[in-house]
Amino acid sequence: MSGHSKWATIKHQKGAKDAKRGKLFAKLIRQVEVAAREGGGDLESNATLRTMYAKARDSSVPLDTIERAVKRGTGELEGVRYEPAAYEGYAPAGVAVYVEVLTDNRNRTGADIRSTFSKLGGSLAEPGAVAWQFARKGVVLLPKSGGSTPVEEDDLMLVVLDAGAEDLADEGDAWRITCEPQVLPQVKAALDEAKIAYDSAEATMVPSTTVALGTAEDAKKVLRLIDALDDHDDVQGVYANFDIPDEILQTVEA
Repeated sequence: MSGHSKWATIKHQKGAKDAKRGKLFAKLIRQVEVAAREGGGDLESNATLRTMYAKARDSSVPLDTIERAVKRGTGELEGVRYEPAAYEGYAPAGVAVYVEVLTDNRNRTGADIRSTFSKLGGSLAEPGAVAWQFARKGVVLLPKSGGSTPVEEDDLMLVVLDAGAEDLADEGDAWRITCEPQVLPQVKAALDEAKIAYDSAEATMVPSTTVALGTAEDAKKVLRLIDALDDHDDVQGVYANFDIPDEILQTVEA
């Protein structure tokens, strides 16, 4: 399993802890609110809202909290108006970083993001500098040993390709399924119907190439910046094109 994919799994596990603190809840609620404002409050006609609604429910956000967020988005309830923005830059070791935010104050958020890059050895770049290195995809990570019976590659491939997935990759101790973002709900539904357990399923930005981090020190510097950006209340997603060899990732985790 590549270092980047392993870190994605670690982030997913960390997200479960964040949810207990309420940080993840707040970010998911903001995503629901913006989706409702931009495309309306009807789940059937608003695909983005449907995705964000499901993501919030999967993370155990209370139903009434989600519904209030939808109403704030549609204007039925009063609330702060958030708008999307993106920032691009470089982490130490030349790693490309793409940051997505929802903010009610672009100047404040932009200054915060710039400061975080600067303090932790990175640099903010001009729009378009690194975005071309990423493509938005739906990604599902699932353990090879998940469930009572390990899933066979041929069986898994049949299930996910029929649901519209583009690729099934062997990541060592896990499988990685890639699809177009709009197909992700169908892929999840097909896995659920086949009773195949998965660790995470989300729309994300996938790098076209990766930068190998050759030392634990470089890995720590990059991950320190990624974590600091991800911890900002306005940040909804941080994507980077690093790859950490197994032996270095084990050192960093320790």
